Amino acid sequence: MSRIRKIILGIVIVIIIGFIALQLVPIASIYPPSAAPGNPPVTYNIKWDSAQTEQLARAACFDCHSNETRYPWYSSLAPVSWMVNEDINKGRQKMNFSTGRELEGDEMIEQIQREKMPMDVYLSMHSEANLTAAQKQQLMNGFQATFGG
Repeated sequence: MSRIRKIILGIVIVIIIGFIALQLVPIASIYPPSAAPGNPPVTYNIKWDSAQTEQLARAACFDCHSNETRYPWYSSLAPVSWMVNEDINKGRQKMNFSTGRELEGDEMIEQIQREKMPMDVYLSMHSEANLTAAQKQQLMNGFQATFGG
């Protein structure tokens, strides 16, 4: 085996061992803000203006801004789990459809218009959240009708 192949093999082995070690380390001991939030009970019921608004909101917003998160398979693998959990914790703190926290139609609409939400990193892994321009407009209209200004 050539010297370069031995070096590459060594690097691959170190990466694999490091990845396995990350899975065994309790997350809170190295990165407390990203503790897994789970799905607490839903304590607030929204009276949606239409089923279509609810469907679009669930597709584009609910994984981070509700207590009804659908955790993908990779959300339990460190270090990706740290980022996923931190995003969910921050999203629920900012606004939560399941608790009625900070449900302000104008703010939601502004975030969509400024293309801040859904976040690009989320869109890259969740094709159902990639709304067309017409769907975004429909969602914004629905937010206005449901939550007002």
